[in-house]
Amino acid sequence: MKLSFALALMATTATAFSPIATNTRVSTSLNAVTTAQIKELREVTGAGMMDCKKVLNQFDGDVAAAAEELRKKGLATADKKASRVAAEGKIAMAQVGGKSVLVEVNCETDFVAKDDSFSKFADSAALAAASLDSDDMVALMAADVGGSSLEDVRTNLVSKIGENIQVRRIASRGSDSSTTGAYIHMNRIGVLVEIEGGTSELCTDVAMHVAAMNPLYATRDDVPAEDIEKEREILTAQVAESGKPEEIIKKMVEGRLNKFLAENCLVDQTYVKTNDRTVQKLLEENGAKMIGFTRIMVGEGIEKKADDFAAEVASMAAGNV
Repeated sequence: MKLSFALALMATTATAFSPIATNTRVSTSLNAVTTAQIKELREVTGAGMMDCKKVLNQFDGDVAAAAEELRKKGLATADKKASRVAAEGKIAMAQVGGKSVLVEVNCETDFVAKDDSFSKFADSAALAAASLDSDDMVALMAADVGGSSLEDVRTNLVSKIGENIQVRRIASRGSDSSTTGAYIHMNRIGVLVEIEGGTSELCTDVAMHVAAMNPLYATRDDVPAEDIEKEREILTAQVAESGKPEEIIKKMVEGRLNKFLAENCLVDQTYVKTNDRTVQKLLEENGAKMIGFTRIMVGEGIEKKADDFAAEVASMAAGNV
């Protein structure tokens, strides 16, 4: 009898102090949210699980309305992150017809640069760029990608990944009368080569050489007159104190200038893949003539901010992320 009374008293006490017994109202919409709805919203938006659950609760399980709300929040997040330096990223390539295109897409860290979602976005940006008639960035960001503009896809990706992501630039080469090819090294260096005649495979081989040797010019005809004069002045100053006769000095300068051009003009360089002929000789053997090349590298020209770890931790602790 005493045991039964004690158990009854414990049950009454537990009920009295249980959170369920309080006057706090439990949202009926929260109970309506299912795991399937949360999964669907996550797949559509890429947002976090708790964010998805919260917004689905707000909109009584309406996935479409919840997705729109998350997108609005994503826009605000993307705008806040847009001021952060994005100097990492990927060079993506696409070819449509005789046109080859490189697109540089930047993010903040090399970790995100290896992310599959980021990589797919960069590839889709390159494919969209290859379909344009120009290298206009405004037109690219307005281009349709799977039913949305590239800019909307970018903004959603910022919300999903949490870093500043920017499509920085386009580089393209090719026409109906030329041959193009591309090579990308480690996703960080991209090269386009355009020739008359030849094949796309030949262009790719030459592009690999350009990636490795980084020539300044395609041919001697592409060297600006001011660059030649500047180099001639530098070389003249170097040998001016030699005490040699003026005519000898002139010959020395011209010899060194010729060496400079041979080292920095693509067609005059020794082809790095075989090391037994110049690039010009390689082209001639394949019935081709050099038109030009474009070489870009991830983050070049972007001033990187020096990290202050202590300040970063303090900022995070204050909620200023």
